[in-house]
Amino acid sequence: MTPSVFIIDDDAGMRDSLVTLLRSQGIRCRAFAGGADFFRNPPQDETACVVTDLRMPEIDGAEVVRRISETRGAAWPILVITAHADVPMAVSLMKQGVTDFIEKPFDPQRLIESVRGCLSRLDQVGEHQRNTQAAREKFERLTPRELQVFDALIEGLSNKAIAQSLNISPRTVEVFRAKVMQKMEAESLSDLIKAGLLLRNEDQTAPLIL
Repeated sequence: MTPSVFIIDDDAGMRDSLVTLLRSQGIRCRAFAGGADFFRNPPQDETACVVTDLRMPEIDGAEVVRRISETRGAAWPILVITAHADVPMAVSLMKQGVTDFIEKPFDPQRLIESVRGCLSRLDQVGEHQRNTQAAREKFERLTPRELQVFDALIEGLSNKAIAQSLNISPRTVEVFRAKVMQKMEAESLSDLIKAGLLLRNEDQTAPLIL
């Protein structure tokens, strides 16, 4: 399913205009009457695009950006629309992860292209998440010894080097290597390395060996 676009703006007229514009392009969207309204019952979508105004009461756009960037990261790209832009503010927001900064009044086509660009990138994010989850599920089938062999293979060690590091015979390494390949459903060493890199990128701080 194509990710939704969430519109956050305290101006009812602008909200309605944006909803009408995006839906006319076949884009799924939902509007919220400001940051406070959004965070009272935030959507739980794995991926989504957010279009937010900057100046709003209670919770302004900068705080919306901060919270979403901290909790959702690249899975929820953010577009900021504002009539009160300045260079330092734009730079600050972009550093926090804002994908685009659009000044009012804006060309509707400019907004549509920016939203479509976000949605296109989210297709790639969604595929990456699915591949990572599949690799994680396979990884969890490995026994402690298989995990050691898997980690050594990802490090680029030869069978002989793995045997020496684990104090087992090269033949035993071959047996465990075959089991690892089977459980990870890897047709080649390249496939196995790709799976290992996906898992390491998922959590840079956690070791693969459990």
